[in-house]
Amino acid sequence: MGLVIAGSFALAAWVYLIAGRGGFWREFLREPAHPRPPSPVEPLPGILAVVPARNEAAVVGRAIASLAGQRYGGRFHIMLVDDHSSDGTFETARAFAAADQLTVIGARPLPAGWTGKLWAIAEGIRQAPFEPDCLLLTDADIVHPPVSVAELAQRAVAGPRDLVSFMATLECRTPAERLLIPAFVFFFFLLYPPRWVRNPARATAGAAGGCVLIRNRALEQIGGIAAIRGAWIDDCTLAAAVKRSGGRIWLGLSPGLQSVRGYGGFGETGRMISRSAFTQLRHSSLLLAGTVAGLVVTYWLPPVFTICAPQPVAGMAALAWLMMSVCYLPALRYYRQPWFLAPLLPLVSVFYVSATVHSAVSYWVGRGGQWKGRVQDRPI
Repeated sequence: MGLVIAGSFALAAWVYLIAGRGGFWREFLREPAHPRPPSPVEPLPGILAVVPARNEAAVVGRAIASLAGQRYGGRFHIMLVDDHSSDGTFETARAFAAADQLTVIGARPLPAGWTGKLWAIAEGIRQAPFEPDCLLLTDADIVHPPVSVAELAQRAVAGPRDLVSFMATLECRTPAERLLIPAFVFFFFLLYPPRWVRNPARATAGAAGGCVLIRNRALEQIGGIAAIRGAWIDDCTLAAAVKRSGGRIWLGLSPGLQSVRGYGGFGETGRMISRSAFTQLRHSSLLLAGTVAGLVVTYWLPPVFTICAPQPVAGMAALAWLMMSVCYLPALRYYRQPWFLAPLLPLVSVFYVSATVHSAVSYWVGRGGQWKGRVQDRPI
């Protein structure tokens, strides 16, 4: 009887995820929509791109060059803020754009209570060469297609929307990246279904920190960047603050927007996940236990019961495993990965559970998450 109940829960979980979770998995099937351009009476907003960068010499040149090559009819300026790099990021950035289009500054010492990235953004806003209508907050590893800024502005104006965010396409070349990266984006959209994010009637709010366009007045309304200064998951925290204040937000994919930071092997990818996983759970042991239990039922039981359990449990589990694979297949196709990786999602989930538990243990022992030489998110 217990096996039947467990198998029923696993099957019910996938019925809900496919039919009741905002169609998150279908986001990978959507054709990139091009919103209507602003009418002639709607002036294009002036945009300041703020690029926080810490030890990004290997990738920052391509990111800045892509911003400098934007085809945008409104006022546009790039402000790169070097966050105390030790690898020549400052000098590399200056070599990749015309002087009148790019300003490169160094951030002042990091104050207590701020994360490095948010302090760098605050420094860029503080030294803005003009009062922008919108801020483009974009990471130093993001390469934009030539129409990226124009499309962001169009979505903001056409909505109208206060925050627009594109999820960049991540590097997917090494065996570890091919196995783990499509699942990373899949799980992100499961947590923050874009259709729910776009719906003003729902509280769900999310953003992809690599590319966020926000109206300056919306940022001021929530109290500026200082209002989220200690947030480790700054993108979703910012989106939530804007939505709570009554702002409209939009989240979606942009195939042409590329992250050029590779994560290489399993260790580096695991550290990327681990650095903020326990923060996502609000440092709650109860939420951690519930999350692990939910993942076991949803992802692990279907293959285990399909192979080991008697009928009718094996049949229910096989159906759940099939539904899981079908649901995951669009993410694999989006990343141009082979279909036969879809049934391996339970194996991938083992890795993500391990990284989440590692994140919690690191927090409990006082190490916190480490990123680019900084220790973050640990008990005070």
